[in-house]
Amino acid sequence: VANTGFLSLCAHGRVSGLAVEAGAALSHVTSVCEGQTLRKGTFCLGVAGEHLSGHLQRLLLESATEPSVLQALTKKVLTQLKEQCCYVSLDFERDLWEKGCRHPARFQTPDGRWITLGKERFCCPEPLFRPELLQHSCPGLHQLAGQSLQALPKHVRRLILGNIVLSGGSSMFLGFPERMCLELNFLFRDAGVHIEVLANPKRDTAAWAGGSMAASLTSFQHTWMTKGDYQEHGAKYVHTKF
Repeated sequence: VANTGFLSLCAHGRVSGLAVEAGAALSHVTSVCEGQTLRKGTFCLGVAGEHLSGHLQRLLLESATEPSVLQALTKKVLTQLKEQCCYVSLDFERDLWEKGCRHPARFQTPDGRWITLGKERFCCPEPLFRPELLQHSCPGLHQLAGQSLQALPKHVRRLILGNIVLSGGSSMFLGFPERMCLELNFLFRDAGVHIEVLANPKRDTAAWAGGSMAASLTSFQHTWMTKGDYQEHGAKYVHTKF
């Protein structure tokens, strides 16, 4: 029941900051100040890992010579294909139109067949920054992060700007931290600040790590729900206790 954005910050040793989460089912932007989640600085994006996997399959089917190979891919194999071969472009328009910028990659399926990826490698994760590619009308993840920062009082914003943390499996694409940094600095180009983002190599499990750290604190010990509490009050008691 803990906020995953807060837990991601905990994993980075912070209780204040902006958590930019790109997960499997949803992506979130969460502002946290001194452990308190700021509702005005919290936004959700309906584009995440599962949507990107489906997008990748559609992209490959459009250019496939053997569509049956792609149609037979399981969700697990498609995820492996995405994670091993795809990356975030730092200049999407250039990479899209200049074929010399593309670096093909090959992937072997469990049944021994080979799939070659070209522009699909960087087109797959682009909806995180351009949701309109998946017919979503909402802003991209970087724009939501910008909106979250703009919604904060100035004295809080200065604190948050130095503690922007990335988390979630879909933030693990090669080039994702650099692209997020570029986009945020462009959005705040007139603010006289230089924005950096924190991208821990194990950020895909940051929320879980933060939860483990929070649960080990001495201050957390009074919030444990015992077996007796559960038997007396039921599962809903966790919301009262925590």
